[in-house]
Amino acid sequence: MHHLIAAILQNTVMITSFVLVMMLLIEYINVGSKGKWIHSFQGSKYKQVLLAALLGVTPGCLGGFAVVSLFTHNIFNFGALIACMIATFGDEAFVMLAIIPETAFLLSAVILVIAVVTGLLTNLLIGKFPAPFDRGHFALHASDRHGHANIRGNWRENLKHVSFERALLIAGIAALIVAILTGWFEHAHEAPSLHDAHDAAHPDCRHGVFPESLLKERWLNILFVAVCLVALFIIGTVRDHFLKEHLWAHIVKKHLPRIFLWTLGVITILQIGQQFADIDGWVRQNRMSVLALAVLIGLIPESGPHIVFISLFADGLIPFSVLLTNSIVQEGHAGLPLFAESKKGFLWMKAISVLVGLLVGATGYLAGF
Repeated sequence: MHHLIAAILQNTVMITSFVLVMMLLIEYINVGSKGKWIHSFQGSKYKQVLLAALLGVTPGCLGGFAVVSLFTHNIFNFGALIACMIATFGDEAFVMLAIIPETAFLLSAVILVIAVVTGLLTNLLIGKFPAPFDRGHFALHASDRHGHANIRGNWRENLKHVSFERALLIAGIAALIVAILTGWFEHAHEAPSLHDAHDAAHPDCRHGVFPESLLKERWLNILFVAVCLVALFIIGTVRDHFLKEHLWAHIVKKHLPRIFLWTLGVITILQIGQQFADIDGWVRQNRMSVLALAVLIGLIPESGPHIVFISLFADGLIPFSVLLTNSIVQEGHAGLPLFAESKKGFLWMKAISVLVGLLVGATGYLAGF
């Protein structure tokens, strides 16, 4: 029970922290450029969809978190969100890169094309989809446009006369960096179901051939730390107005509670459910209906359960079309902050992902691949 509670809290803190750091960076760029960077994205729906798909197909959930934040603040259109969510398959990307690298690159290329086409069609057929916040939610105050257009301050003075908000943000980001470097977040992924699925299929990999944790990717940790260091630099150097009105009042006070609580609730339900449901065994015993199962399990907004399809494909027990279907429908953890901010957006996104996944998967299955 203690391990389960620890895993739930670790996953919740990890997702919430990375989402807020991405929002902090976006807020800084927006205010620092006086909103000009937004117009560069809003000028072309095609550019948004392509960029979102590229961010989504990168391994892990960081690109997905960024696109969700951009969509919920009405900067990226709904088609861009759909493209990103279809393209991303979360931490499972690292598993594939480790055990079936050729398939991982092929799948990424195929799913990128599908994501871009789907995103463009979504914009064409659905049109404008209401985001939970308007562009003004990334607020540009009069002082940002005129009197304090330069949001950079003097870091020596900021630290010499440090405010409560700045001290707390610095401490929080520093703790996040320490957690990444010490591997604290990695233990959250070490759920028995994730490793047992692979061990059952690859018993020869238990003694050092297969990495102890496929999610301990050095380059990803370096990327996370680099992003956090940039955030730390921003917090330490910006003026008090920007820090208190934008970072603290907007991001921390408005977004943090909602994202944290919804993420905590969803992860708690999923983790407890997995303790009583043998998802891996269920899939293995129902291979005749495995395409439908790939869609159903793809609905789970979490990294982990989907690894069973990677294991089955690596063993030659399912075709590529089933693996592709599951990858289209699922988006790792990236859907959780979207669910927290926009229930309607999340449900529409899942509905479109399921439709595309079934269409592509059934076509591929019938075609024999």
